[in-house]
Amino acid sequence: MTEELSRTSALAGRHTALGSGLEDWNGMGTAWEYSSDACDEHDAVREAAGLFDMSPLKKVHVRGADAASVVDHVATRDLSTVAPGQSAYGAVLTEAGTVADDAIVANMGGDHWLFVHGSGASMELLGESGAGRDVSIELDDDLHDLSLQGPAALGLLDAHSTADLAGLGYFHQVDTELFGHACTISRTGYSGERGYEVFVGADAVGDVWDQILGHGAALGVMPCSFTALDKVRIEAALLFYGYDMNDEHTPWEAGLGWSLSRSGGFRGADAAAASRGAERHVVAGISVAHDDMVVGEELLILDGAEVGVVNSPAWSHRLQKSLALVHLTPSAAAPGTTLEVVGDGVTHAATVEAIPFFDPTKSRTHA
Repeated sequence: MTEELSRTSALAGRHTALGSGLEDWNGMGTAWEYSSDACDEHDAVREAAGLFDMSPLKKVHVRGADAASVVDHVATRDLSTVAPGQSAYGAVLTEAGTVADDAIVANMGGDHWLFVHGSGASMELLGESGAGRDVSIELDDDLHDLSLQGPAALGLLDAHSTADLAGLGYFHQVDTELFGHACTISRTGYSGERGYEVFVGADAVGDVWDQILGHGAALGVMPCSFTALDKVRIEAALLFYGYDMNDEHTPWEAGLGWSLSRSGGFRGADAAAASRGAERHVVAGISVAHDDMVVGEELLILDGAEVGVVNSPAWSHRLQKSLALVHLTPSAAAPGTTLEVVGDGVTHAATVEAIPFFDPTKSRTHA
């Protein structure tokens, strides 16, 4: 799930000054924790805005006459419908039709696509799909990714951008200047809030980070760690590759069947289609009768039988619940089902809940 630490964020010094030990994720030192309370960071995202350094995501440029067909073979979405200035989220599959990764793929115009992914096999699979084609595939670690998430994000960025961000649609992006620096801003995120990602070079990312926090301080904007990110994304039932899904799961088991293009043509399409209806488990959410987060990987028991496993746990002080995203056998996944969470000699009662736990109509994300 991780690799040898080989990538560095230009913001590493700022993260260590905030108390981070720069733990490894995806080969890059990552701010899993700051000295600040992750619950305060959580509050900032929901009430103002939180600023995350998402640069550990891999940003891959795919360029050339065959770029569109290459990315369309790797991603499960029908990218022929994604116009310049738009992007789409979807799965990346193995030949066997299981989930190799997930990604956001942006049409940058002019035979140029930006493929943004986590710790899965997207880069390798892009290379396989591009072999012998008129295409260049380039990992760009100079390009950094700042994510400002929360209700204050639009006003703060729009006041200092040369683009009309208020008119920028969900899953759209625009080339602009922010605080005088050339960048691309996309209306995407991983929080359950209306938010934006700023893609900017290493030479400017420090100033953009400082300017956002400086101008946002009076609004309650603060830097946020991956611990806070886990809280908000679990509340919003957003999946994390390697925790909530991996290459042992079909897209139907990972809750990503909706992202499969009906026209097919992508790697693993036939195998994925054949696996529909044979789900061993599905993604679900539970609340646990416990005053803290559980550890993760606990077994879920119904009437003495094992029916699932805990994947991503979190304590939500805002909902006053111990939450978790889990895998459950389909027959045990109905909301209201009562279960036991069993691990390390400890047993807790739990209840299956409808997901997302927070803002189930997604009115905030789509505002």
